[in-house]
Amino acid sequence: MSVTSPLRALEPLNRPSVADTVFDELHSQILLLELPPGTRMSEVEVAKALGVSRQPVRDAFYRLSKLGFLSIRPQRATLVSQISQTAVLQARFVRNAIEAETVRTACKVLTDDDLAALDQILEKQRQAVEARDAVSFHGFDDQFHKEICERAGLAFAWDIIRENKAHMDRVRFLSLSFASQDAFGDHLEIMEAIRARDEEKAMQQMRKHLSRIQEQIVRIRADHQQYFADEIDA
Repeated sequence: MSVTSPLRALEPLNRPSVADTVFDELHSQILLLELPPGTRMSEVEVAKALGVSRQPVRDAFYRLSKLGFLSIRPQRATLVSQISQTAVLQARFVRNAIEAETVRTACKVLTDDDLAALDQILEKQRQAVEARDAVSFHGFDDQFHKEICERAGLAFAWDIIRENKAHMDRVRFLSLSFASQDAFGDHLEIMEAIRARDEEKAMQQMRKHLSRIQEQIVRIRADHQQYFADEIDA
């Protein structure tokens, strides 16, 4: 005996929700430091500025707080979070562990088509370096790492990385003013090792690439102390 469900299909399913759009816009502005650490955030003001109701803004605020981008304090102002050096280095540790194993797998399973797709990303990144387009460079940087995970059959690995790298992302973006060429060079070396199916070299190059932030953060913190949280052990 069949039972008629009161649920109906949602239409359209392929269009992002208002909450997703609000989240993406705020995420981008915080990442690019258009909304710098310490900025006061109001649901009412954001909703008015974006021309939406408060509910999608509230949903976006919650998602951003889970990533570490917002500090929501009941009965007090919601603030764009200060950058935590501890969280940055923890994210580096997580990425090092996961992405080293990811490129090991990539060396074994990536096809010629996969390699060609990664080459296309690197060509776009090269153009961004030449144009000194930090925003595009950062996007292609993420895409390169994400594509390696997905094409190696390890999409879940990128999900874990994405959930842990919010503080790291802002430092990475700030580093592009002086380190984009180094980052691009690292990508070329990682790609060369994957193409050669050299697992150990690919892992070594990925670790080298992700560990650069340990030195970069010292310079960035000296230049942008106001962006960073005061941490005893930082």
